Amino acid sequence: MNTTATTSSNMLDQFEVGFDIPASIGMDESDIQTPCLVLDLDALERNIKKMGDQARKMGVRHRVHGKMHKSVDVALLQEKLGGSCGVCCQKVSEAEVFVRGGIKDVLVSNQVRDPAKIDRLAQLPKRGARTICCVDDIDNVADLSAAAVRHGTQIECLVEIDCGAGRCGVTTTDAVVSIAKAIDEAEGLTFSGLQAYQGAMQHLDDYNERKKKIDVAVAMVTDAVQALEKEGLTCDIVGGGGTGSYYFEGNSGVFNELQCGSYAFMDADYGRILDEKGQRIDQGEWENALFILSSVMSHAKPDKAICDAGLKAQSVDSGLPFIFGRDEVEYVKCSDEHGVIADPKGVLKVNEKLRLVPGHCDPTCNVHDWYVGVRNGKVESLWPVSARGKAY
Repeated sequence: MNTTATTSSNMLDQFEVGFDIPASIGMDESDIQTPCLVLDLDALERNIKKMGDQARKMGVRHRVHGKMHKSVDVALLQEKLGGSCGVCCQKVSEAEVFVRGGIKDVLVSNQVRDPAKIDRLAQLPKRGARTICCVDDIDNVADLSAAAVRHGTQIECLVEIDCGAGRCGVTTTDAVVSIAKAIDEAEGLTFSGLQAYQGAMQHLDDYNERKKKIDVAVAMVTDAVQALEKEGLTCDIVGGGGTGSYYFEGNSGVFNELQCGSYAFMDADYGRILDEKGQRIDQGEWENALFILSSVMSHAKPDKAICDAGLKAQSVDSGLPFIFGRDEVEYVKCSDEHGVIADPKGVLKVNEKLRLVPGHCDPTCNVHDWYVGVRNGKVESLWPVSARGKAY
């Protein structure tokens, strides 16, 4: 089910727990139907406020990455509690969900090349939203311009620099300047700056190794900004930075907008990276706020428990989940519908609920319909994964 905005209590009343939704407001956490996504609201709010404070301290904006949670409700909370300036996401349909849900500043931090997608992008400003996308090919400029003119709108464009990720983006300052000038001269388009996200290094465990990668990115971006200024072009946005590197970009003196996403929820893979003091970032810098709530469904083997969260409840591309707050048991294997838990002392009981920290939060969130927000053992909120399946 795709719900493109927040869900009112009246709408929730139409849903049946265990069929449409995993829980109801006011329910005890122990009665939540599993497997489902649970948010520790206290931890989530602390993470959001902390990142907002960090961005302000560094004198930069924070444009939260909506592709992580795909939730209008979470994005609005990040705006309210963290002072975010807007949302970035990866797909036009994703952007449209956030705009329809009340977010008024959206960056598609990706290239938009398909004519139908360009046409939809060009219509987003009609909904009252600042609309931005990335460009890494001068041939894309004419198509974006034609669509904006056709709809009487304005699309802002960032030139994307490949600063080490090896995916999209140009690699030379000359290419940056050429594309930026073409955007600046195109009707219906505005040159608004640079996109320089170094995604490949976000999960490098060592702090200094991450810094070396970002130093390269900062040098490339600095050269580009200076070359653009010589052409009379200024950058309103120089965007990048993720949960594993935001302090480097934020203190660089050239980046002015961060694009962190996973900090709000955290996952097992991000948790393993180390801060400047050599400490795991999920043991000091950020808190685990997102969990897959799972139930033990079988304990027929004395040293092995089976839970109901398998491959269909999570993504394991970055490794298996770990069981939060439990050192005596370990999630060791999964198949479509089952998770295998090593329980050498036989401490788990059938129907016991466990909080699993997923290996990778982004694709895990995308296989669920709902977030169950919990505080003090009670269900406080139910939020749809608003942009689930919006991959166009």
